[in-house]
Amino acid sequence: MRVVELKNLSKEEKEKIINRGKVEIESVLEKVRKIVEDVKNNGDKALKYYTKKFDGIEIDEFTVGKDEIEKAINNVDYKVIEALEKAYENIRYFHERQLINSWFYVKNGAKLGFIVKPIKKVGCYVPGGKASYPSTVLMLAIPARVAGVKEVYVTTPPQPNKYVLAACDIANVDRIYKLGGAQAIAALAYGTESVEKVDKIVGPGNIYVTAAKKLVSDVVSIDMIAGPSEVLIIADGHANSRFIALDMLAQAEHDENAVAILVTDSKDLAKKVEKELKNLLKEASKTAKSSIERNAYIIIVNDIEDAVEFANEYAPEHLEIICHNADDVLDRVENAGSIFIGEHTPVACGDYASGTNHVLPTSGYAKTFSALSVFDFLKFMLFQKFNEKSLKDISEIIVNLAEVEGLYMHARSVEERVKRREK
Repeated sequence: MRVVELKNLSKEEKEKIINRGKVEIESVLEKVRKIVEDVKNNGDKALKYYTKKFDGIEIDEFTVGKDEIEKAINNVDYKVIEALEKAYENIRYFHERQLINSWFYVKNGAKLGFIVKPIKKVGCYVPGGKASYPSTVLMLAIPARVAGVKEVYVTTPPQPNKYVLAACDIANVDRIYKLGGAQAIAALAYGTESVEKVDKIVGPGNIYVTAAKKLVSDVVSIDMIAGPSEVLIIADGHANSRFIALDMLAQAEHDENAVAILVTDSKDLAKKVEKELKNLLKEASKTAKSSIERNAYIIIVNDIEDAVEFANEYAPEHLEIICHNADDVLDRVENAGSIFIGEHTPVACGDYASGTNHVLPTSGYAKTFSALSVFDFLKFMLFQKFNEKSLKDISEIIVNLAEVEGLYMHARSVEERVKRREK
């Protein structure tokens, strides 16, 4: 953890902070390429080999059966089921408001329009291993269902967690595969004897999963290239230092590479947060301790305007605004994945239950990418319909521009239709 005034940061260190977390997949790209090609060429045989090699499990049936799902649900505490169901309702309610309808208009006899259609098949990657992420199931599957996706599949490492299976049942997932890692991504992209080929792959994962998504992105659509999780907090002297420290630690417990930054115009708050962090670290996980030690910053600026400017340049995945004029600050924010306003709105709200999506752009990609939404599961088609008169009305424009570009058959395709009408 480092406490520093922004004006004292060297250009190199500031650039290092701003350009953080870019996923360094080059180091594993060739190794992952071999896995992807093997699955592409050898299907289930390759999946069995890599599942045994990486997960230590021999497996013949990759699809989770109904009995296995029912058994898992029966072993989940009712309070957890109830929490998942309530989270489901909130997430669905929020994403339903993102839906847009097809539309058209008629102008000078020509009919032009915008057609909205869902993607047909989607594969959702849900990480497993050391942790359980039933919330990610909801965040991926719900917007897909709201968009109207006909077939939603989830793939998660072998011996799937009971909470993940329960979330899949609540989210009405069509099929669950016991597959993890790069091999799971390749299976969804190309299809195998057991795994259905999909049109789009969404969901977070480790560096191998990320590399695989990049490699298959020429044959299947993906959501985004995701890096380590991160939070940036803008706070003034009125903010609660303990709340801020807790939120920084909450982000840090995701991953040793997670980033937590406080930007404040108050030296007093900076000292208080540093003290709170040191005290709370005594009871934090090993992962959180490592993350805070390596990747946490408390940056002191002249005023909140400087804090906003830094935040916009940083483009955080999660942005908290804890100021007495938080709404005014919000108006000046240009780049962020998801924004949390006020001291009673920790990032955990969006992670689990508020309704907003927690699959977000990291590593500065919030400058050009957005949170996962219903739009990720929709296609937009354009149409136009002209009659003889409306074509003639626009023909001169088309012919002139086509000839300027040297595309004479474009011009003729219009001219001959117009001349035929005139005869």
